[in-house]
Amino acid sequence: MRVCLMIEGQEGVTWEQWRALAATAEAAGFEALFRSDHYMSLDGAADGGSLDAWSTINALAAITGTLRLGTLVSPATFRHPSVLAREVVTADHVSQGRVELGLGAGWHEGEHRAFGFPFGTVKDRFDRFEEQLEIVHRSWGREPFELAGRTYRLERADPLPKPVQQPHPNLIVGGSAKRRGAALAARWADEYNTVYATVEECRERRERVAAACREAGREPITFSLMTAFAVAGDHARRLHDARGEPPEAWVTGTPDEIVARLRELERAGVERVMLQHLLHDDLEVVELIGRKLIPAVS
Repeated sequence: MRVCLMIEGQEGVTWEQWRALAATAEAAGFEALFRSDHYMSLDGAADGGSLDAWSTINALAAITGTLRLGTLVSPATFRHPSVLAREVVTADHVSQGRVELGLGAGWHEGEHRAFGFPFGTVKDRFDRFEEQLEIVHRSWGREPFELAGRTYRLERADPLPKPVQQPHPNLIVGGSAKRRGAALAARWADEYNTVYATVEECRERRERVAAACREAGREPITFSLMTAFAVAGDHARRLHDARGEPPEAWVTGTPDEIVARLRELERAGVERVMLQHLLHDDLEVVELIGRKLIPAVS
């Protein structure tokens, strides 16, 4: 099981906190640091707000050495796909091949209205998302390409430079493995990430993604889980005070109990886990995971 850290950057995470989180996660042995890509607090916090996701990743890429960096996930509604593909390639060069892109259709209507991003119906967003996946994927390829879609039109596109990573940065699609999303992942993505899923839900969703890959003539892609965690003691108490009882899908308990749960998830087909750290000012629990959890499950 590969272990990553995931931070909800829109909840007021400052640049000084990003630097501390990245340095601590790297020293603790996390494989990657992922961040959300939102423009406003989703918790309604008065002091929330977000530094730009890809600007942050590019800055962190310059001051880290081994930690992988990426988004979970960048909405297709926020950026033109040619711009997004180039931002990722820039971070890939700065980091010498340590970035990953999670790409999604977009879901928070209030955020879109507040900042003037197109929203539309679910079908509108998935149609845009499908074209973005193709454009980003093919922008990183070695051959020029063209696309005449419903939303985007590209002629003789051959973006340079190409990524450092070969064949390209890891491209992640996420969701609950419904038919269209699983099919898009099977066609364009390298990894499927599901969120807040129980062990049984992970098993079922992983099989649906694997079936979509078989239909597409591919080997199964990596299957991962993003879920929150609560370590028994002060960390769990602070989370309880802030958010109440943890949902069933959270990974909770003593370090040994969390290790056991991660092993269950691994048997259900989860190959790596993105632990959503909801108390981003708590560096001690990040260090604790590095000392006790990562060595036990790696």
